[in-house]
Amino acid sequence: MKKLLILLLLISSTAFAGAAQPLAEDVALEARLKALSQELRCLVCQNSTLADSNAPLAEDLRKEIRVQLRAGKSDKEVVDYLVARYGDFVRYRPPVNNSTALLWFGPFLLLIIGSFVLYRVLKKHAGNDEIKGEDG
Repeated sequence: MKKLLILLLLISSTAFAGAAQPLAEDVALEARLKALSQELRCLVCQNSTLADSNAPLAEDLRKEIRVQLRAGKSDKEVVDYLVARYGDFVRYRPPVNNSTALLWFGPFLLLIIGSFVLYRVLKKHAGNDEIKGEDG
């Protein structure tokens, strides 16, 4: 009887050890999915990451990423696939290149132009005040 009990315990412990392996792989896969989802933009919400979005398209993209990760693709290969499909816009932090230069430098350019226009208007306005002061 004791031998049978020990045999059952050994068999069940091996079964649990075998079941723990896919669980560990799933945890690692989900961690990679979460990291990638933080780096990719929701194409519907546009101002949030895939991880933060509840949009149906974001869920579909997370499923697609999960499928590709299970197929053994690297994080870079998954991102490259999505960029090829949706463009650099799918990245939450797009790289600096010719097509994204305006995105990166446009705000600074507008600030410089706005400052220059404000300076010119204020200088012209100050010049008009001096002329009016001399006439009056």
